[in-house]
Amino acid sequence: MQIELVTLVVRDYDEAIDFFVKILGFSLAEDSPAETNAGEAKRWVVVRPPNSETGILLAQADGDEQRSVIGNQTGGRVGFFLRVDDFSATFDRMIAADIEFLSSPRDEPYGRVVVFRDLFGNRWDLLGPNPTR
Repeated sequence: MQIELVTLVVRDYDEAIDFFVKILGFSLAEDSPAETNAGEAKRWVVVRPPNSETGILLAQADGDEQRSVIGNQTGGRVGFFLRVDDFSATFDRMIAADIEFLSSPRDEPYGRVVVFRDLFGNRWDLLGPNPTR
């Protein structure tokens, strides 16, 4: 058993793809035409971190209710956790891309961590190995 996808509601498919692929280094696993339950055109867009089975379904907001959760899908809490092998290189690349960090990196028993916001405002933990262990 595994979690295959989680949904992230976004403003626009293409800007979300650019962020996740060009900035975070995910791969674009799928971008296919689809239809809403009401029969309207949409896209089925999935991005995945390298070597990950779980992907993110990028769902362009449809209607006011969905637009209202963009950037705050977890009520202001960190809701997404991106673990990387090379924390320093990833952090430096994200700084160069003007990613908003909400704290300085710190070492915890579970590894190196820093909180950042994605393109839409959702909070993420960037996690890496603890350099002191």
